[in-house]
Amino acid sequence: MARSSSGIVAGLTAAAVATVGFLAYRAQASVPPSLSGAHGAKASSPAPAPTKAPRDKLRPAALPGGSGTGERVVYSVDDDRVWLVDASGRVENTFKVTPGSVDPLPGTYAVTSRSKAVTGTDGLPVEHVVRFTSVNGVVIGFSAAVPGQGGSAPGPDTTVKTGGIRESRTDGEAMWMFATIGQKVVVIR
Repeated sequence: MARSSSGIVAGLTAAAVATVGFLAYRAQASVPPSLSGAHGAKASSPAPAPTKAPRDKLRPAALPGGSGTGERVVYSVDDDRVWLVDASGRVENTFKVTPGSVDPLPGTYAVTSRSKAVTGTDGLPVEHVVRFTSVNGVVIGFSAAVPGQGGSAPGPDTTVKTGGIRESRTDGEAMWMFATIGQKVVVIR
């Protein structure tokens, strides 16, 4: 009797694995073109970008040249700064950020997912999460830390690799309103 039970379990397990594989294939095949990279923005591998965009030495917060065209989020890994740029090329907002321990590669991406409120990989509650890529399994995105109820938030877990690019709550709200699914994100040095 034990042999026939283990054979049934093995059969059910094989069927479950095959079903999951089939569903994963179907999910991948049904990704909208705007998220699949058909329009030049990719979630997992960046388009080539210059190694260092030129800067205006007199105005360090000015949008760097060579940071793309059209409506986009520009994130400078070296300057820890974000620019929200409208379709005409005008900067709507710019602000400093605090990067996680894992940086995205320079290139062009698209916003792939958003969450209003979650717990970050460092254990802190975060809001206005806007994700656009991953590096070696670490998800990269913008977010704002939420202060704890009745006190300050606990200290972050520094042993975990994090891809959260932290903004103030005000800047997180601006990012949330600007960077919807499919929005172009240009990462520069």
